[in-house]
Amino acid sequence: METTKWEIDPTHSEVHFKVKHLGIATLTGRFDEITGTAEAEDNFENAVFSFTANVDSINTNDQKRDAHLKSIDFFDAEKFPKITFFSTKFKRTSDTNFELIGKITIKEITKPTILKIKYSGTAIDPWGNTKVGLELNGKINRKDFGLTWNATIEAGGVLVGEEIKIAANIELLKK
Repeated sequence: METTKWEIDPTHSEVHFKVKHLGIATLTGRFDEITGTAEAEDNFENAVFSFTANVDSINTNDQKRDAHLKSIDFFDAEKFPKITFFSTKFKRTSDTNFELIGKITIKEITKPTILKIKYSGTAIDPWGNTKVGLELNGKINRKDFGLTWNATIEAGGVLVGEEIKIAANIELLKK
């Protein structure tokens, strides 16, 4: 079966993350610079995905926190400027749902992960471009990637949670 090449439309796509702060609140951030491709059959069976986020584009709506996240305490953006994901398997779980199995690399540490995908539909934009919408959700443990900085809080517990929830809304452009 013939495959189609797709590219992430970065102006219509977003990647967010959520982490517990002080054990009582959830902090949300995003990566403002993302790129990616997919190669897929018409029904997206056996699709192959790749994705990159520019670590320096991290945005939590607080410049001091963003600078700390870019520092050696967390991502060490100067030494490790990219987060990457490459799929190893893409399988349908229902009419509009898929599992995207692959490997995510942060700070040169690669670990397997599974992302749940909901296919939102296909449309033609006003300029004649074919677009596909996907919603992705998953989670990782930040310590698995050497993101171990933390601080104990006076009341007990820690400042930053270990589990990172990933949520992305991706619009793919047919090439």
